[in-house]
Amino acid sequence: MIKVHLSRIMGEKKLKIADVARMTGLHRNGITKLYNEETDGIKFDTLEKLCKALDCEISDLLEIVDENDHSK
Repeated sequence: MIKVHLSRIMGEKKLKIADVARMTGLHRNGITKLYNEETDGIKFDTLEKLCKALDCEISDLLEIVDENDHSK
């Protein structure tokens, strides 16, 4: 399973969904789905915009976790 750490990164940077939408040009609905981990896919272009705007690496934003590991 892929874990999306967008909510954690945004919290650390004290950013709201509207802030990230403004910074990236991405639609708020798409950011909200990623924030709430309610998406089943993400475009490379979206990943690039998020990483550049949030000054992070893809590995900071996404993580592969074992579905049986409930500690994360």
